Amino acid sequence: LEEAAFQLQQIFRIDISIALNILGIESMRAGHCRVAFTCFKLAADRGYSKAQFNVGLCYEHGRGTEKDLEKAGFYYCQAASSCHPMAQYRYARHLLQHGPGSHRDRHHKAVALLEQAAGAGVTEAQAYLGVFYMRGLQPQEKRGLKYLQLAANSGDAQSRYHVGVCYEQGLGVQQNLAEALRHYRQSAAAGNRQARERLQQ
Repeated sequence: LEEAAFQLQQIFRIDISIALNILGIESMRAGHCRVAFTCFKLAADRGYSKAQFNVGLCYEHGRGTEKDLEKAGFYYCQAASSCHPMAQYRYARHLLQHGPGSHRDRHHKAVALLEQAAGAGVTEAQAYLGVFYMRGLQPQEKRGLKYLQLAANSGDAQSRYHVGVCYEQGLGVQQNLAEALRHYRQSAAAGNRQARERLQQ
């Protein structure tokens, strides 16, 4: 009986958090940012990862509350620890730009989080990792190209452009100008200005 009561409490707690988060989303859409932030915060403090992510966004962009990057990082970290993919991406970016601790530790943790988010299908994380591996102190071109292709296949025009550059310059793949042109054309058709300029050249 105690176990059943505990299970009911857990379900009730989760349901309230889900309801608060939905109410927050609807309030944000209606332009009631302060109300939205309050709803997200109540759900986040109950441990609901989607709401923790939303609180992080509010603090990062100053919606419904004062802008506070440290608090944004805290809530992204909370959500990321519950395997929320977009929070993993945002927290990784936070670590690389604002995080505490040694550069090496932050870098290592951020890359691990980006890898997890990219593996979960977050296009932004795939694109970020693609460029990151291409431009690092010790470039890993094949690895970078793999992530750029994943992001490009998810519709990211900028990553499609970068894949074209890889084929044009032979980065992580054998040089192939026809393939480079194909990627540039696809990127340009999706509205990428750099790709259009490259095609003209």
